[in-house]
Amino acid sequence: MTERVLVIGATGNIGVAAVKGALHSGRQVLAIVRNQASANKLYKHAGTSEGITVVEADVTSDTGVKSVVDQVKAGKLPAFQHVYTCVGGEYTDVALKDITTERLRKNMNMGFEANFFAYRDTIDYLYEQNHPDSTWTICTGAQGELAIFGLPAMTQGPLFSMTTAASRENEKTNVRVNEVYLMFRVEVDEDAAAHGVSSSTEFASVYEGILSNPAIRGSRVRVASSEDFKDLKWAKKF
Repeated sequence: MTERVLVIGATGNIGVAAVKGALHSGRQVLAIVRNQASANKLYKHAGTSEGITVVEADVTSDTGVKSVVDQVKAGKLPAFQHVYTCVGGEYTDVALKDITTERLRKNMNMGFEANFFAYRDTIDYLYEQNHPDSTWTICTGAQGELAIFGLPAMTQGPLFSMTTAASRENEKTNVRVNEVYLMFRVEVDEDAAAHGVSSSTEFASVYEGILSNPAIRGSRVRVASSEDFKDLKWAKKF
């Protein structure tokens, strides 16, 4: 049976890389998108629609990811054995004093809550599948520690402790929980070429490496430069 990855945040720069990494590894993808326009955007940046099943849902809602899992359980969508989540908020240098309550809550919802929902509402399904090498992977960023930009820093920071807790909880389960700690800009290929940054195709190899190496478990995979795309650097989260 061909394995499949549920990608949450699939149409963003990192999500496209996750989709490419899954496809390059010989797996298929179940991608959550906002609408058909988002699906078309994903196909364009992934360079194919082959091996990709899309489903529409609002991942920022506390019922969005659950509704997808419920459809999978009902046989309306294909089963998945892996999860990759990378939902993000605004990447901006707005001063802390200028962040409105509404903007703060919107970004905490996108940057933290959506990724929490992605864990809470998929982990029991992965247990039920009992695949011997299931993975649950999240991509975080250095802003959570460097705090050069305050708004994304505040939303990324809580993801570190959440992933450590998830790693502890799954130390002896069938699910390998890992964090990809990305320290520089990655964009979809055409934008990366225009802006002189790393591309989603290049970054895809990080996810391929995690999927292929059972030793990477409960770990932070640190990506500090393009040299780390192929030669993965990881350390246990606890």
